[in-house]
Amino acid sequence: MPEKKVRAAGPGRPKDPAKREAILHAAQELFLRHSYEGTSMDAIAAEARVSKLTVYSHFTDKDTLYAAAIRHVCEAQMPQLFFEHAPEHDMRTLLMRIGEGFCVLINGRESLALHRLLVSRAGQDRKLAQLFYEAGPQRVCDGMVQVLQRAVDRGELQIEAPLEAARHFFCLLKGDHNFRLLIGHDEPQTAAERQRHVAQVVDIFLRIYCPRSG
Repeated sequence: MPEKKVRAAGPGRPKDPAKREAILHAAQELFLRHSYEGTSMDAIAAEARVSKLTVYSHFTDKDTLYAAAIRHVCEAQMPQLFFEHAPEHDMRTLLMRIGEGFCVLINGRESLALHRLLVSRAGQDRKLAQLFYEAGPQRVCDGMVQVLQRAVDRGELQIEAPLEAARHFFCLLKGDHNFRLLIGHDEPQTAAERQRHVAQVVDIFLRIYCPRSG
């Protein structure tokens, strides 16, 4: 059963960013340690060393906090600037930057633990799965679609279906290594191994989608 909502305080003093950060960090740790169902807002408040009312003043309910915690993990590794195309950067440089950020994100401790948690609850809680997908994978994919569409508009890439191309790009980046990590059958890549893998994926992607001369 979902936890009962607590009415948030009305307009008053601005919310403390440090407390919000502490709440998000506590939520990440507890959701990973005890799962979504095993984590209460009381426990998150205690872990963050704030009052329960403070937690609800920042996040109206546990679903909202769960989605925000996932976004927080994603944004730490892939902030919006990863999807911006600076004039001095060519397409390959941009794709390398996005690719490395994505690999660091999906192969990190928090992301692997979240994926294992969702797989362990597959079919039991569709709403939880939807929250995870929309806050994490969907957000990253939407950012990539915008990158690809801008590149198409500038004539840098030739793509008929940017959404499908974005999904192909990220699936290639995940590759076999991410699956081996998920099942505990491999060790994290070194920085050099990760860069080499991303470079190979970017080269494949550009060979497929670069405009053909003539």
